[in-house]
Amino acid sequence: MSSIGKSINQFINEQQNKTDSNSDDLSGLIADIASACKKIAHLVNRSAITGIGGASASENVQGEVQKKLDIITNDVMVEQLNHHGHLAAMISEEIEDIIQIPEHLPKGKYLIAFDPLDGSSNIDINISVGTIFSILRCTDASREVRSDDFLQAGTEQICAGFCVYGPTTMMILTTGNGVNGFTLDSEIDEFVLTHPDMTIPEDAAEFAVNISNQRLWETSVQRYIDECIQGVDGDREKNFNMRWVASMVSDVYRILIRGGIFLYPLDTKSANSSGKLRLMYEANPMSFIVEQAGGLSTTGYQRIMDIKPTDLHQRVPVILGSKNEVERIMRYHQEDKLS
Repeated sequence: MSSIGKSINQFINEQQNKTDSNSDDLSGLIADIASACKKIAHLVNRSAITGIGGASASENVQGEVQKKLDIITNDVMVEQLNHHGHLAAMISEEIEDIIQIPEHLPKGKYLIAFDPLDGSSNIDINISVGTIFSILRCTDASREVRSDDFLQAGTEQICAGFCVYGPTTMMILTTGNGVNGFTLDSEIDEFVLTHPDMTIPEDAAEFAVNISNQRLWETSVQRYIDECIQGVDGDREKNFNMRWVASMVSDVYRILIRGGIFLYPLDTKSANSSGKLRLMYEANPMSFIVEQAGGLSTTGYQRIMDIKPTDLHQRVPVILGSKNEVERIMRYHQEDKLS
């Protein structure tokens, strides 16, 4: 029997019951995240009307100017996830320190890292934005959670997902058993399964990269992009299209639907040559999703999910997408390393 049209709560409960008889907390946490994303979708849709789309007067922990919606959506996530006893603590891309669960509220066995509004710089030009999250187990919820509790490799994630606020609001989710997509049905105010068992084609003819940084990349990345641009006239003998939304949720969603490769590689502008995207809030959850859909994710030299974090706001270079394209650029990195 087809599972198309099942609510996200039904789907997760059924999936978790097959693998974990003690899954109520995780199912409840995912339901809380879905509720938060519904509220954020509403805020995003009305941002121009309510006047909350512009920049605020503050900066986040990375020194980036925050949009008003960055702050508001962060508060929505915290408020929605605080009260139901599923979490031991949270971390947010927008907040420097750990967000502890207040002492008077129940605590659970999970940790969550989230980017409340990925791509928020695009809000004022009406381009899709999204929310990204990663769920980990807390080894000891009997004490106050410390940074070390969060600093787990991406392979330790038990769930990851993102919500994209576009022409439709969609949530993409993995619990380590494939990837599924849910569309928000506004008539019933529920996320329903519309894209079961999402897989990324192994070959692709699209690449997503900020080409304005080309002069700053490593030779291996320049070589790969040059080949794509040369198309049928170059060594690949194949035409490629470039797609760059500057909103990771949108670029990764496109790859899940029709394949491709997304690159935010090292460049000479990156502080300490560490990359641009955040390991805990962006790279790890997106890597988990992409790998579960049959793709690959790497820094160019190392599988992203094998990295042991050293800082809550650590940055890494990210190359992910269709298997054969990612393997090619990994090979170019190794050739450069050996030359």
